[in-house]
Amino acid sequence: MAKILVVDDEADLEALIKQKFRKKIRQKEYEFLFAENGKIALERIQEHPEVDIVLSDINMPEMDGLTLLSELHELSPLIKSVIVSAYGDMDNIRTAMNRGAFDFITKPINFEDLTITMEKTLEHARHLKETLQAIKENNILKMYVDENVLNFMGNREYESTIMANETIEGTVMFIDICGFTAISETEKADTVVKMINTYFDEMVKEIIEHKGYIDKFIGDAIMAVFRGEFHLDRAIDAALAVCEKINTLTDIGEDLSYTPKVSIGIKSGEMISGNIGSSSLKRLDYTVIGDTVNTAARLQDAAKENQIIICEECYNKVKESFKCNKVGSIALKNKSHSITIFEVVE
Repeated sequence: MAKILVVDDEADLEALIKQKFRKKIRQKEYEFLFAENGKIALERIQEHPEVDIVLSDINMPEMDGLTLLSELHELSPLIKSVIVSAYGDMDNIRTAMNRGAFDFITKPINFEDLTITMEKTLEHARHLKETLQAIKENNILKMYVDENVLNFMGNREYESTIMANETIEGTVMFIDICGFTAISETEKADTVVKMINTYFDEMVKEIIEHKGYIDKFIGDAIMAVFRGEFHLDRAIDAALAVCEKINTLTDIGEDLSYTPKVSIGIKSGEMISGNIGSSSLKRLDYTVIGDTVNTAARLQDAAKENQIIICEECYNKVKESFKCNKVGSIALKNKSHSITIFEVVE
């Protein structure tokens, strides 16, 4: 239902408006509010901030319609105004438009013309509010969804290819905050949330700095993906930076002696990238899956505090760029053969 504020000091205009638009009022398409001058109109808007448009006369006591336009722009710039006045000379029209009026109608009122103008103004007001809401929702969405997903959604064909996927070459990194599960079982929820958000924020900064992106947060762990040139090198650089940053953080939490440490597993190779989930339910997760991802998670499980673990295949790719120590062979879940792992030192 459109809410319309009529500002006019003519005593009989309220009754005339209610008569002319009685069907719209009965059908709850329009709701009218009335004010005798600009000052009272501003009070009405403060009481009813959901007002969509204002129909205002010019010549009124206390505050005229042109002054109201200026005040209204400061108070609520989304509310659109139409001047309805007998003073339809060019100076008044120009002044009204310069002060933000959407349109100008001269008296005596032609109600057919008024109806068309009101609908046009209401449509414009709705469009503005929808645009503002879309911007607000988009800004919120950016806090929850990675830029890669937003770029994908921006593709004109995304609806027809929403379940499509591609095979990519990249690096997956899992980072776990060591010993945090035990802390979360004993500490207050707000303390736990404050701590983990602080740690995540520092880690994410380093991942983004090295042109990786966050695939997801998993409890007290992060899954990150690196694509493009030197993706494995950038992932290892990010991992080293994360370890260094976490080791410099002071204790967080009242009377809580917890020093944060991380364990990291890294694996590069082929993986499937795309939307995983149910298109029918409209619940999807833009992510990567495959053996490379599973192996990276298993390597993180094998890592100890402040350890960055990679497999032999990755070691052979970066051994000239990073100092690594051989750890030994381990058996990974769902793997028929054990693999040799290395610890990245620097």
